[in-house]
Amino acid sequence: MSVTFQRLAYPEPRLHAKHASPDTDKAFCDKRTESADFPSTEVSFGPFCLLPTQFLLLEGDKVVPLGSRALLILIALLERRGEFVSNRDLMARVWPNLFVDPSNLTINMSALRRALRDGRDGHRFIVNIPGRGYCFVASVDVSGHEN
Repeated sequence: MSVTFQRLAYPEPRLHAKHASPDTDKAFCDKRTESADFPSTEVSFGPFCLLPTQFLLLEGDKVVPLGSRALLILIALLERRGEFVSNRDLMARVWPNLFVDPSNLTINMSALRRALRDGRDGHRFIVNIPGRGYCFVASVDVSGHEN
């Protein structure tokens, strides 16, 4: 006797999302990762290397597992390194045209800081101004090519 299950509850959100397709998803990601400060570059800080156009963070030769929103936060902070970036600006950059709870920024920032081991082993990368925003404070080396 065979049993057939029907999927009734919770269909794939992608199927019902506005403008969701592989082409628009790629264009959306490409647009969000473009940067006037470091197009086609390698951005190094501490033991890390960010390849923004590849959407990849490395520690040495190892890939650092980090979600896409946390990577977008890192890219936004590195573009304005040494400057205060408000929570509002980060939310607009990482979740454009969407209303999300501010806790999403906190959660993704925590994941980013944990991945960078920020504040440990003498490394300080991101400073928080409570309730207002963040600033990337480590020295950064930007080279004009990606490997």
